[in-house]
Amino acid sequence: MSTVLPGSDRLLRRTLGERRIALVAWRLLVLQNADPTVAAGLAEFSTYRAHPWRRVEHTMDSGKRLFFSDREGLTREIARLERTHRRIHGTDGEGRSFTAQDPAVRVWVLVTVYESMTAMGELSGAPLTPDQRDQLYAEFRSVCAAFGLPAELFPPTAADVPAYVDRTVRERLEYTEAAHDLLFQMLRRAPAPRRLGRLRPAWPLLRPVIARMLTALTLADLPPAFRERFGLRRSRSAAALSWVLHRGGRHVLTRLPDRLRYRRQVPGDGTAQQAPAAADHGPGGAARNGWLPRPRRSGRGTARRARVETFFRQVLDQTGDGYLSAADFQAMAHNVCWQLELAEEREALVYEGFDVWWQQIRTSMDTDGDGRVSLAEFTTAVLAGTDQDPDYLHKGLHPALRALFRAADTDGSGYLGADEYRVLFGGSRVDPAELNHGFRQLDADGDGQITEDEFLAAFTAYFTARSDTAAGAQLLGRP
Repeated sequence: MSTVLPGSDRLLRRTLGERRIALVAWRLLVLQNADPTVAAGLAEFSTYRAHPWRRVEHTMDSGKRLFFSDREGLTREIARLERTHRRIHGTDGEGRSFTAQDPAVRVWVLVTVYESMTAMGELSGAPLTPDQRDQLYAEFRSVCAAFGLPAELFPPTAADVPAYVDRTVRERLEYTEAAHDLLFQMLRRAPAPRRLGRLRPAWPLLRPVIARMLTALTLADLPPAFRERFGLRRSRSAAALSWVLHRGGRHVLTRLPDRLRYRRQVPGDGTAQQAPAAADHGPGGAARNGWLPRPRRSGRGTARRARVETFFRQVLDQTGDGYLSAADFQAMAHNVCWQLELAEEREALVYEGFDVWWQQIRTSMDTDGDGRVSLAEFTTAVLAGTDQDPDYLHKGLHPALRALFRAADTDGSGYLGADEYRVLFGGSRVDPAELNHGFRQLDADGDGQITEDEFLAAFTAYFTARSDTAAGAQLLGRP
């Protein structure tokens, strides 16, 4: 039986494409987020606490684009990452300045991908031979070369990688809040993954079991130097769990046909296409988790207030801290751009539109002057503003929506067709019936296309409709 991944005979793609790479994925995230710069960027700009599955999906999706696409796709993904990283900078909790463009940090993040591939073999009892390591590292470096990072920052050879990792662990890494959160907290509060399907109601029972197992597995699999430096204990039961899962996974998967052993890849290398996953929240994944979500009613006559409160919690508060800040709106803009794969100039317009929205919210709603907006401040201001000023939404929401509409209008026709609507609000696991119903609701005149005015009118109705029976309250197919 062939062990070659369909469409590619490269060792790098075979290794990354095998399904058991998932067993070291959490370990990879812990190593990356133990870097203080990565952790600072995560704390300041990421939505991983509120939307952990989106964070994981984006990481995996970016990896596929980097390592499984053709040269054009690789260049496009690197350019997208460059634009994202330029916006991530600031000062961390210790008063140290940080930037996601730091070459040494970017090299560490990349090298951890290679190190995780070799760790997968070692943990499974079938380590790569020296020749295989050299081949894998050469293929890996050929991808990394496209980043234009200083070559001297990378370990010179595969044989030098273990010493590089050990040195970085001892000299640079810290036991950051993000690393601790990944190890011990995140899964214990994470919402149910969409992939659970009909098992989602059982998530409250499954979650603590899965969290304990993943914590034990990750602690067992982390490099000894990491555990030693930060005083993390590897129990006998954790070591046994690691042995069973890694060796068992190898014995099972290597006996399966390639279509089951390997994941399908992104377009660009001649393999089957896997539909891109929509973002879990925000404009780029609206239909999945509620760009305009189903409100929780709290009593008679409160439908409108419930919609506004739910919009705050499920859409705007991207960081999950109970407040709105610039980081929440940057995260929403990022998700739009990620979903639509925009060119730089069009991406800048989306960020600009969402920044206008944030500035309007900050200046009009931050009543206590603390630089952030609470649920109470937001709800009170929106309800009063829309009641008293017919142009209230034109000052903030509408510029963001116009940027969103024009970004999705890829052919510049001035309207959204059904396909463009599906890209913006859809995804591989969105019910087509929900998408079709949502499209028909926005298409007020029934001509099979959505104009910008129709787009704005429908979103406006969501905030102004007095009852849930109004069309705007059922936007995107959600009653």
